[in-house]
Amino acid sequence: MASPYVRLDKNDAAVLLVDHQTGLFSLVRDIEPDQFNNNVLALADLARYFNLPTILTTSFEAGPNGPLMPELKAKFPEAPYIARPGQINAWDNQDFVAAVKGTGKHQLIVAGIVTEVCVAFPALSAIAEGYEVFVVTDASGTFNALTRQSAWERMAAAGVQLMTWFGVACELHRDWRNDVAGLGALFSAHIPDYRNLMQSYAVSRGGQ
Repeated sequence: MASPYVRLDKNDAAVLLVDHQTGLFSLVRDIEPDQFNNNVLALADLARYFNLPTILTTSFEAGPNGPLMPELKAKFPEAPYIARPGQINAWDNQDFVAAVKGTGKHQLIVAGIVTEVCVAFPALSAIAEGYEVFVVTDASGTFNALTRQSAWERMAAAGVQLMTWFGVACELHRDWRNDVAGLGALFSAHIPDYRNLMQSYAVSRGGQ
């Protein structure tokens, strides 16, 4: 039986950016590197735009996984930053779970590297504890399409909702009339074709 439609609510959502580390980036082969980097930053920008509590976490930075991508540190200088000493599943780290619970939010928007481990494990753990979980598929990466599909199917079967960053932004915004320029600027920064659309819109508005 199909699950009911559960909408993202900007007043009840938090963003979890899991293991977007420089070493792990080299493992992502299911999406082009430039596109993947753009999608991760788009998710970060929408988190800032909607003022969503955001948590950053890394795993075993001293090892081959490497440090968090510097752009994320720069975008969220005040965000909780959980450098896990070794736990593969972020939900096994007490500080991470405490940070999530500290947001007071019931909906978790999750992305990370790699999809079937660093994303799936905490997503499934959060589902088991009663959270509503939304995984951003195009801001999560892994080795190939096979491992990605396996992860998607496992998470979806457990009740995780799979979305893209663009879908997340639109569902959070709900109505263009809330802020045409702001949402348009967000899209224009990460979708070249949308930049053309917004420029055309600006010209048409100026001509009225």
